[in-house]
Amino acid sequence: MNYKIALIRGDGIGPEVVTEAVKVMDAVGQRFGHTFDYTDVLLGGCATDAVGVSYPEGTAEACKACDAVLLGAVGGPKWDGRPAEQRPETALLAIRKDLGLYANLRPATLRPALADACPLKKETAEKGIDLMMVRELTGGIYFGKRDRYDTEDRGVEATDLMAYSEMEIERIGRRAFELARLRRKSVASVDKANVLETSRLWRSVMHRLAEEYSDVEYRDVLVDNCAMQLVKDPGQFDVVVTENMFGDILSDEASMITGSIGLLPSASIGDTAPGLYEPIHGSAPDIAGQDKANPIATILSVAMMFRYSFDLPNEAKAVEEAVDAVLAEGWHTADFDGQGDAIGTKKMGDLIAAKI
Repeated sequence: MNYKIALIRGDGIGPEVVTEAVKVMDAVGQRFGHTFDYTDVLLGGCATDAVGVSYPEGTAEACKACDAVLLGAVGGPKWDGRPAEQRPETALLAIRKDLGLYANLRPATLRPALADACPLKKETAEKGIDLMMVRELTGGIYFGKRDRYDTEDRGVEATDLMAYSEMEIERIGRRAFELARLRRKSVASVDKANVLETSRLWRSVMHRLAEEYSDVEYRDVLVDNCAMQLVKDPGQFDVVVTENMFGDILSDEASMITGSIGLLPSASIGDTAPGLYEPIHGSAPDIAGQDKANPIATILSVAMMFRYSFDLPNEAKAVEEAVDAVLAEGWHTADFDGQGDAIGTKKMGDLIAAKI
């Protein structure tokens, strides 16, 4: 098979980690008889530097012409304080909206070879961590109306509107239940229904879905309790589904209990558009160009691409097994504190590609 992949190399360490992911993809192609055609697409701070805006005209169309999109990372202090059309984060929100990518899947898995890197108690880590965060990605407070205005007695006041419709909640809820059916058949829905009206609507829709998916265990979890439980006993979770802002925060927390944010991939998918795959870490401009970045999260994002966009489970498994094999041999990058001598970005990519 031949697949067309849009590459958004992005900012900071983005180009470095994408290069290693492409190396691994090509190794998979050689082993399984696939070919990959790559199209470079400009987005982020690098686009601002090149053409004056972070989301150039034609970006979405170029991505839609491909089967999937691989993104390295965007952003950095260089573009802080710029007008909205020049900020990388604006472009990221826009591409998700334009491609209809409403579901963000972020697995948090403690790789067997890195159990000692987990910051939690040993007895907690030994229980294992293997959960999937399902975050609603195109609604909520990040996309709601915002305003700033003067008041007579309180100075400047700002508002951000959090809004959700039944349709938005139902479609992300169905994603969560369908994923749970492929895993351990358990869904935890996270909200703040004791305070927020949007959460009360969220909970009512999720309860209706839970009746439809009666083969899946379901429970409600308040967001503050979920934050505590992720530290206390993350092994209790299978699929965790929540709205945009809660998911943004909780998925970052989940990433750190696995030992390094440099290990965790993500997939942003919709119903028809090509999926967008990216590591959850940022652009790390402080180490850009130094061959220090961990490419594993981007490489594992490729595994998610194979699984969710191309329906190639064997190819996805080959990538994941190659990563585990290299880590089991003791190889690691500099983001693992106290784990001995570290190797660089390029060598990590070479080792994983060789294992394929």
